[in-house]
Amino acid sequence: MPHQKGIKTIAQNRKAWHDYFVEDKVECGVVLFGTEVKSVRQGRVNLKESWVRVHNGEVWAEGMHISPYEQGNQFNRDPLRMKKLLLHKAEIRKLDATVTKQGYTLIPLELYLKDGRVKMSLGICRGKQLHDKRDSIAKRDSDREIQRALRNRQR
Repeated sequence: MPHQKGIKTIAQNRKAWHDYFVEDKVECGVVLFGTEVKSVRQGRVNLKESWVRVHNGEVWAEGMHISPYEQGNQFNRDPLRMKKLLLHKAEIRKLDATVTKQGYTLIPLELYLKDGRVKMSLGICRGKQLHDKRDSIAKRDSDREIQRALRNRQR
């Protein structure tokens, strides 16, 4: 089976955009086993409660749920096991420094297939306070009202 070209989104973490200010994004690879890749291709992934940490010079995704592949039987892995993320050593050092010194956190934003390989978009995020969340909700509602008014006016 030939690899597909382009990008196909598998899962998004929409809650991250609500709970955090996303300052920057980084693309990284994900180390998965065969049955996990098959399950990812079926779209059976949940990023909602996942986070990323740097430990001993390696980057690990925790809390990312990949449902077991139905035909995988004995080859299936634990759905919530830690998944290793693939980054260059300099990128890992930079992320580790950002997280420890400046109080940021690493959150998976999106899981996708890029030219047949599983990739993850990793967000360097800062937590939102309750009033920040209210402000972003109010801004989104006002933008929606403006767009609705413009559409009605053009008719």
